[in-house]
Amino acid sequence: MEKAHHVGMAELVVVSSPEMLMTLGLGSCIGLVLYDQTAKIAGMVHIMLPDSRGAGAKAAEKPGKFADTAVPALINAVCSKGALRSRLKAKLAGGSQMFALPGAETDFLAVGSRNAKETIDLLKKMGIPLVNSDVGGNKGRTVEFSTVTWMLTVKVLGKGKTEI
Repeated sequence: MEKAHHVGMAELVVVSSPEMLMTLGLGSCIGLVLYDQTAKIAGMVHIMLPDSRGAGAKAAEKPGKFADTAVPALINAVCSKGALRSRLKAKLAGGSQMFALPGAETDFLAVGSRNAKETIDLLKKMGIPLVNSDVGGNKGRTVEFSTVTWMLTVKVLGKGKTEI
């Protein structure tokens, strides 16, 4: 049985196989996993907002809170535990539009889609392949990542669970 580690909002956790990472209540937030199967290392971050502009010192205090600080922080964290950047792969879930607001799909209030886009763009920029994702919609998610199967299990209220 894998030991489970909970990743709270704006938190970042790195584990070795055979352990599990999980985060609850992903609405507009993103659950991002980076992993190196050869080194048997994985890390998860629970990203709340797309960027840290205007956050000042808060961005340094909680780098997991913002996509633009969380992605590099997670890369550094998994590599400091023995993963090789060249072998890193990514999976992510979340980025829902939780509230029906007029125009929310296209403007500043569309935090979920902005979180997903920023995270995916940063992974591309940093050369980390995105193996799979489950983003968008209007339902919350809970995710669990196994360092035994290397699968991200996504549970969506009313839709059941899928493995990516």
